[in-house]
Amino acid sequence: MAANKKNTCYFYDGDIGNYYYGQGHPMKPHRIKMTHNLLLNYGLYKHMEVYRPHPASEAEMSKFHSDDYVEFLKRITPDNMHEYSTQLRRFNVGEDCPVFDGVYEFCQISAGGSVGGAVKLNHNQADVAINWAGGLHHAKKSEASGFCYINDIVLAILELLKYHPRVLYIDIDIHHGDGVEEAFYTTDRVMCVSFHKYGDFFPGTGDIRDIGAGAGKYYSVNFPLKDGIDDESYKSIFKPIIAKIMDVYRPTAIVLQCGADSLAGDRLGCFNLTIKGHAECVDYVRSYGVPVLVLGGGGYTIRNVAKCWTYETAVLLNQNVMDDLPYNDYYEYFGPDFSLQINQSNMENQNSYEYLEKHKIQLLENLSKIKGAPSVQMHEVPPDSYYLSDDEDEDSEMNTDSSYSTFRADKSVHRSEEYYDDDGDHDHDNAAE
Repeated sequence: MAANKKNTCYFYDGDIGNYYYGQGHPMKPHRIKMTHNLLLNYGLYKHMEVYRPHPASEAEMSKFHSDDYVEFLKRITPDNMHEYSTQLRRFNVGEDCPVFDGVYEFCQISAGGSVGGAVKLNHNQADVAINWAGGLHHAKKSEASGFCYINDIVLAILELLKYHPRVLYIDIDIHHGDGVEEAFYTTDRVMCVSFHKYGDFFPGTGDIRDIGAGAGKYYSVNFPLKDGIDDESYKSIFKPIIAKIMDVYRPTAIVLQCGADSLAGDRLGCFNLTIKGHAECVDYVRSYGVPVLVLGGGGYTIRNVAKCWTYETAVLLNQNVMDDLPYNDYYEYFGPDFSLQINQSNMENQNSYEYLEKHKIQLLENLSKIKGAPSVQMHEVPPDSYYLSDDEDEDSEMNTDSSYSTFRADKSVHRSEEYYDDDGDHDHDNAAE
């Protein structure tokens, strides 16, 4: 199938902003809807293919998560949770990861967009795939953690590994990408790189000495940071580390988690990055020309999250956007300045030049111990089983044909009236019509 003329695809479901973790909870899915509305009003949708994600099936989630955990998420509701007290404790669902209305459907949308993006990259139908509802990096095989229930990132990487011998995962959320690292800790097929606050901070993992194990030794890269890191300091470590990885590992696909809680002024964060500084990392990764799946993640000052991910969408599209925000459905959220960018605060940067250099040198030495990019034996590519619904037969003859999967993918292309403003400039995938 010919590649789309637009090299960026974007996944969004209009229902995502309606899910609610509960009163006082810092995680607000509403920020995804705010982001989407902002990039609509900037006109950025005109430069990419917009898809509504196919909801991830129970079978697809079970490619990583345990069957009993997925089944629990499917059944639990605020009304029946009193019947599941043992499982609530076992699966770490409660305070940080509450039971809310539609929690399973929320997971289906988040995971569906990430795996759908991976499928588009696998079939060369996009160079860049974006799912701001994804990036939920703390979820474990049988456990919710850190506001995350289903690890869409791991599921997307597993999809990429069907076609790609080496996948690089980069995490610029303020929190360590522990769930993803744990999933791939003993393999050289995936390199996990995380720049995060370390020391008396959730999740408490990500020491520089955590480098992977077995075949995965040196394929986990952790840069522990202190409070107050600013754009210049961050750039001074991010670019050399990524450059070295690109040289020695030579990934054929990249997954970039863009958690916005590393921005200045985040409700739960303690870093001091501006949106431009955060986006410079995105631009640098994209500059290598490797297919990249771009995901959201943390971010708890929601006006800044929406601005950040809108700006990063523009960067990925090579589009210039004005600093004055266009009028949008959530305009009042962005006062009093109504500006796309944010300023650094006057907080102290506790990351001294010597501290950063010492850790950078250590990580570069570790990376030098990798002797050539690992190769994999040729094998038959599994079908894109992601596009099977729960009631379809995974073994049926029709479903082993990749063209069927691609057709199912294209059927989920956007409904124009839901995603676009009304200027008549709608681009549809022919296969969807």
